[in-house]
Amino acid sequence: MTPAARVIVLSGVCGAGKSAVGAAVADRLGVPFIDADDLHPAANKAKMARGLPLDDADRSPWLDAVAGAAAAGASVVACSALRRRYRERLLEGVPNAFFVELDVSRAELERRVRQRSHEFMSPDLLDSQLATLQPLASDEPGLRVAADDPLTDVVRAVLDQLQAHERGEHSSGR
Repeated sequence: MTPAARVIVLSGVCGAGKSAVGAAVADRLGVPFIDADDLHPAANKAKMARGLPLDDADRSPWLDAVAGAAAAGASVVACSALRRRYRERLLEGVPNAFFVELDVSRAELERRVRQRSHEFMSPDLLDSQLATLQPLASDEPGLRVAADDPLTDVVRAVLDQLQAHERGEHSSGR
């Protein structure tokens, strides 16, 4: 299966670059891009805008909406998918999902979230996201990519590692 034939989920905490990398990867693969942030219900957005982290009850319907949007066919999805159980829930709706966790140093994450303006993701939520994060495990469908570098370098690394994975080569990203 080529990378373009599956659903690729760019995961990670706020500031990891999911949206920017995801849009660029989708463009390079010629598939639709889905930003899971667009699928949050208004109540989730309001909660995060107040600097309050989401809980599992908040995330469940959102994850179902993300899976529903992605189940239509090959695409690239930007979705935090911070915990293993969230990734498993996505896999229930999208069995061919393949996760690419963007691994960014804390210092770079802090720099990015302080420099950007986001509709509802407060920089104050970085600590809760890092506390929630369960890195992708070796038995999950996916790989990790170091993502501290400039966008073009990260996109190239993601595409290279996806291609290496498809050829059955071991990736240096995990």
